[in-house]
Amino acid sequence: QVQLVESGGGLVQPGGSLRLSCAASGFTFSNYAMKWVRQAPGKELEWISTIVSTGITLYSDSVKGRFTISRDNAKNTLYLQMNSLKPEDTAVYYCSNSWHRGQGTQVTVSS
Repeated sequence: QVQLVESGGGLVQPGGSLRLSCAASGFTFSNYAMKWVRQAPGKELEWISTIVSTGITLYSDSVKGRFTISRDNAKNTLYLQMNSLKPEDTAVYYCSNSWHRGQGTQVTVSS
């Protein structure tokens, strides 16, 4: 069955960096677009980035220039490099294909 397992979250100070990973299994990872979404406390799910099978990337305005999405098809792994983190980036981050979402990893940006 499809599994998406996120890791790499944690507590970081404003201005810091984190790299999230998402290990995928149960489907042909290289064939599918993948995305990162996040949900802050009390807020709706927010799309932040997509990478399609050809490597083309898209970003929301809220993270453009600070976050970088990438994928390693040989390792069936999706990444999100997050730089210049802000307190408003605090959320649970999920990776997702078009029909399944992982369990999420908590990112907290606080001094």
